[in-house]
Amino acid sequence: MSSSSSPLYYLRIPLKIPQIVTDPRNSNFDAVKTTTMKRELDSISWRCDCNSDRSNEFPTASSENRRLLLACASEYSDDMIGQLVSQLESCSIEEQKHAAMEIRLLAKNRSENRIKIAKAGAIKPLISLISSSDPQLQEYGVTAILNLSLCDENKEVIASSGAIKPLVRALKTGTSTAQENAACALLRLSQVEENKAEIGRSGAIPLLVNLLETGGFRGKKDASTALYSLCSVKENKIIAVQSGIMKPLMELMADFGSDMVDKSAFVLSLLMSVPEAKPALVEEGGVPVLVEIVEGGTQRQKEIAVSTLLQLCEESIVYRTLVAREGAIPPLVSLSQSGTNRAKRKASEQ
Repeated sequence: MSSSSSPLYYLRIPLKIPQIVTDPRNSNFDAVKTTTMKRELDSISWRCDCNSDRSNEFPTASSENRRLLLACASEYSDDMIGQLVSQLESCSIEEQKHAAMEIRLLAKNRSENRIKIAKAGAIKPLISLISSSDPQLQEYGVTAILNLSLCDENKEVIASSGAIKPLVRALKTGTSTAQENAACALLRLSQVEENKAEIGRSGAIPLLVNLLETGGFRGKKDASTALYSLCSVKENKIIAVQSGIMKPLMELMADFGSDMVDKSAFVLSLLMSVPEAKPALVEEGGVPVLVEIVEGGTQRQKEIAVSTLLQLCEESIVYRTLVAREGAIPPLVSLSQSGTNRAKRKASEQ
C-alpha cells in the first residue's frame, strides 16, 4: 500500500494549516491565533452580547420608575452626578440602591455620562457595593461597573481601584443577573491585556466554567465570551482545562440546536495549544463530537473542527489512530472535494 492510500495519510491531509498558526513552538503562535480568531468572532457578531446590562430594571410602570427609565437619556449636571456619588456612601441601603440604579442607567447608553461618572469618583464606592450582603444592591453595583467599563478610558481605573476580586465574588455568590453582568464586566476588563492574568489568578475561570455548564442561555454566552478573551493567556488556558472546561464545551458542541457550537468551538481552539487540553478533550469524548461536526456542521464549524483535529493529531500517532477509528477520514475527504475554498485548503493542502 502506498503512503498516499494509507488512512493515516489522509489524517495528515486535513490537519495542515500555515505553520505560524499551528506550531506552538513558534513564539508568535498565541498572538497570531488570537488575532485570527478575533476576526472570526467579529464576523459572527459575538462580542456584542456583552455590550451593556440587559436586565429589566423595574417590574412596574409608576411615575418614579418612568422617571428612572428616562434617566439614561437625560443630561445630568456635574452637581447632580456628584450628589448621586455621595448617596452611594449613605448609611441607608435604600438611598444607595437609588443612587446605584440611577448611575447604572445614566451609564447604560451615554458614553459622555460614563466619563462624567468616573471623574466624579463613583468607581470606588460602586466597587464597595459589589461586596454588599444585599443581593439587589450588589447587582446594581455590578451592573453599574459593567456599564462604566464600556468606556475604554475607565477600564484601567476600574481594575486599579480593586474591582476584579469583588466581581469574582459576585460571579460566585450573586443573583443570576449579577453573575452574568459580572462575567461581562470581567470580559471588558480583560480587554486590557495586563488584566488577563490577574483575573485568572483571582479565581474567575473555574466560576466562569461553572456558569458555562450550569447557567441559562445568556449566562452560557457571557461565560464563553469571557473565557475566550481570558484564554488568550497560556496560564489561563491551563486553569480552564484543570477546571473541567472540556465537559461543558463538548456538551454544547454536540448540541447543534444550542446556538453555542461556534462559540464553544472557538474557545476549544484556543485551548488546544496547551498539552493538557488534548487528553482532556479525548477523555470527555471530544473526538466523536468533532467528527460529527465535520460530517454535519456548517462550513464554518467544519473548518474549526478540522483545525482542532489538526492540533490534536500533531506529533501523536495514538491520536491519529483514534481519529481514524472514529470515522473521520470519509468526511474529511468529502470536505476536501466539496467544501468552500477555505475548507478545501484546510482539508487537502500538504
